[in-house]
Amino acid sequence: MLLQYKNAVIYGAGGSLGGAVARALAAAGAKVYLTGRSLGSVQKVANEIIAAGGQAETAELDALDEQAVNGYVGAIAQAGTLDISFNAIDWQVVQNIPLTDMTLDEFIRPINIGLEVQFITATAAARVMMKQGSGVILSLTATPGGIGYANTGGFGPACCGVEGFSRNLAAELGAYGVRVLNIRSGGSPDSRIFKEAIDAGGDDVREFIEKIANDTMLKRMPPMQDIANTAVFLSSHMAASITGVTIDVTAGTTSALNYKVTNIAFLKADEA
Repeated sequence: MLLQYKNAVIYGAGGSLGGAVARALAAAGAKVYLTGRSLGSVQKVANEIIAAGGQAETAELDALDEQAVNGYVGAIAQAGTLDISFNAIDWQVVQNIPLTDMTLDEFIRPINIGLEVQFITATAAARVMMKQGSGVILSLTATPGGIGYANTGGFGPACCGVEGFSRNLAAELGAYGVRVLNIRSGGSPDSRIFKEAIDAGGDDVREFIEKIANDTMLKRMPPMQDIANTAVFLSSHMAASITGVTIDVTAGTTSALNYKVTNIAFLKADEA
């Protein structure tokens, strides 16, 4: 098993993507420490992991509470090692509104939350991992971290900020044997946020999701399992020489080549 004897802490483990990564890390052999502001959803994930033969513990924890996070990480380190840290809490994003129509609070909220929580959780893990001489710190962003993407509000700048922070932290921690990596997702159609949007918005949302899929090279969006599998790989010895980068799992959205392909198709049709 790729992650046997490893200990991983997941913040926001009750969310659909945080839960998917937690299950994947556990299936690969890691003992997972699952946290969230509400224990109900976190405990559900833990129960599923334990029922499948994995190891999981839960804790009610606000990942934006620096003192609480430092104490929690310290307790894990006292019991053994801290090998993997992954943050997946909600940034409270407001989207589908032009920047010129947004309030400052709507714009700045995800930037503040995204950078604050990553700083708190990553540096807490880093202090432990530096002493160990090993460890992997993971973060998560999305397509707007790599290209301009209209109507994403403060989410795009937040993604860029987290990716920049991840690179800089990797540069500081590499000498201690600690790797820092970011995963860029293209949005997973099987995630809770998309399912809830479809239930609420019906055909209009389905058309929007189809547009996102058509914006990719592969003409599909990455399922949550693809993101989870990437997290397992990056956390393992198989990625031992990878650090300081963002791994793009957007099915090709970030390159934005779909527009060129579409235009070429139109030109060929006109020529015919």
